[in-house]
Amino acid sequence: MPSPRSLTRRLALAYAAAGAAASTLPFGVFGEDVKRGGTLVIGSTQAPRHLNGAVQSGVATAVPSTQLFASPLRFDDQWHPQPYLAETWKLADDGKSLTLNLRKNAVFHDGKPVTSADVAYSVMAIKANHPFTTMLAPVEKVETPDPYTAIIRMSVPHPAIVLAMSPALCPILPKHVYDDGTDLKVHPKNGTGLVGSGPFKLVEFTAGQRIVMERHDKFFLAGKPYLDKIIVTINPDNSSLVLGMERGDIQMLPYQSTSVDLKRLQKNPNVVLTPKGYEGIGAINWLAFNLAKKPLSDLQVRKAIATAIDKNFITKVLMGGFAQPADGPIVASSPFAVTDLVRYPTDLKKAADMLDAAGYKAGSGGERFKLTIDYLPGVDEQQKNVAEYVRTQLKKIGITVEVRASADFPAWAKKMATHDFDMSMDQVFNWGDPIIGVHRTYLSTNIKPIVWTNTQSYNNPKVDQLLNTAGGLLNPTERKAYYATFEKIVTDELPIVFINIVPYHTATLKKVVNVPTTIWGPASPYDEVGIRA
Repeated sequence: MPSPRSLTRRLALAYAAAGAAASTLPFGVFGEDVKRGGTLVIGSTQAPRHLNGAVQSGVATAVPSTQLFASPLRFDDQWHPQPYLAETWKLADDGKSLTLNLRKNAVFHDGKPVTSADVAYSVMAIKANHPFTTMLAPVEKVETPDPYTAIIRMSVPHPAIVLAMSPALCPILPKHVYDDGTDLKVHPKNGTGLVGSGPFKLVEFTAGQRIVMERHDKFFLAGKPYLDKIIVTINPDNSSLVLGMERGDIQMLPYQSTSVDLKRLQKNPNVVLTPKGYEGIGAINWLAFNLAKKPLSDLQVRKAIATAIDKNFITKVLMGGFAQPADGPIVASSPFAVTDLVRYPTDLKKAADMLDAAGYKAGSGGERFKLTIDYLPGVDEQQKNVAEYVRTQLKKIGITVEVRASADFPAWAKKMATHDFDMSMDQVFNWGDPIIGVHRTYLSTNIKPIVWTNTQSYNNPKVDQLLNTAGGLLNPTERKAYYATFEKIVTDELPIVFINIVPYHTATLKKVVNVPTTIWGPASPYDEVGIRA
């Protein structure tokens, strides 16, 4: 994995100078003699509500959306932008405009050409509808001087704008399909009848069961994609998907993080297992507090809870040694991560003493107060098991915890959106640049009734100032200095206890070649992926 220093240099070159088109070499394994044809069956526990990544975040939507829709740019495994719908691009020296020069041979699945009008419509639609409000917040308009030139104009310098052109973040929608006055979030063409310009076109979408996509024969990259078909088969039981791979029914399992399954896959001689391809996503498993509720509004209570949690036990025992502890809001693989953080070594006696000092004395039965803890359903080892462990640990210091299960993701998301929780486990992504994936959790202006915003109700004007300033700087070294101060404050004030980096891996059968291992990994186009005969 590249060092933070080298990544900073790469981002400086890539973002500040973005410049002209880079190499168009394959994004997977080099030198493979990939033959055209074959079907790739992908197993997934995640059931997307729809397939339009312009209005929906998360891996469930990202995997199919990046096959169905093309984006202006894509990225390699070194954080370098690469041409995709845009052959060349230029970020202005002042960081306030990005010019995209589009290919002239790109067409949507219905045969209509992809033009700058589609780019303009899509960028503004994403700004208006995507849950990542900070991602395109500075964008004011998109100019279209000709059908193949789009100029994104911003009110302030925006260092994340180039990264925001990535496949999972900026799908280019057909304006002639979507601009019909229907609310984009519930547009019927987000599923059945979807029209994109990506390497594959939609054939079937059976919610909660499967997604079938076939080769787009008029895809703008000559000879691509290699595959005839991609099938995403959905099953909430990951062990069943692993069995499917062992039988050969499934060829690819992305986002694998359960230690039992990882060990099993690791031992299979017919399977290749890699952790590469998740650097951009930057997934953190954490325990969030609702600061609007007592006693969690008391900093000493939050610090006592953090002091009672043993991250090493969680990662080594509960997660089988595959996960690494997380200590801050920015993942270690990011160029903006720092090591000068406030940490909380495990000490149950100290935690109890902190609660005593804060005035939360134990009653006759040893209980100080009660709390609830929710968890994201569907990833038990990372979520439910950790929630149960926290319950056990907090019992030792006099806090009674009720672990609350949600029937499904929408039920859990509703609790988060309505702030109906005391504590909650969660998995949240950095999404490559702090502006996109980190700011949303801590800005006081982003306290909203929407999941994966600042549902902790954390409010610190100093943090707002640091993040807003960092978000307008083009120089990565200057940005990092602001983020360093932000990270120190947040780890001291503890709206969240950072537990571990989610140990995502991609498992494939050996006959699958050019497995996506860019910074976006499985949330990348699969036009280079093939099946070895």
